[in-house]
Amino acid sequence: MANLGRYCKAYPISRFREFVGWSEKNDNARKEKKNVDGVDVEAPRELTDKDYLYLQENFTVTDGIFLDENIIFDQVDEDWVDYCKTKLNFQVPTYEPIKAEAGNSAS
Repeated sequence: MANLGRYCKAYPISRFREFVGWSEKNDNARKEKKNVDGVDVEAPRELTDKDYLYLQENFTVTDGIFLDENIIFDQVDEDWVDYCKTKLNFQVPTYEPIKAEAGNSAS
């Protein structure tokens, strides 16, 4: 079963491609159904500059919202994390817990 992380953010693939150390695992792209010689087959879709990919909380990049599926980039190192934080302004938000207030009941 796919793992949905706590946070991810979509970016145009062109923003990722600006990173010097960027490389793509195109075979991991989401599958598309195609008809080849009258036979329906599934093949990884071709990634173009019009596509969006998802930067996950662990700094991997996926072709979809799930943390552990369709991983396109997983060469996470200091330079990549710095690029994500400074150039992409990526930051996992900190959510404060909501405190329920006791309601007054009218009698």
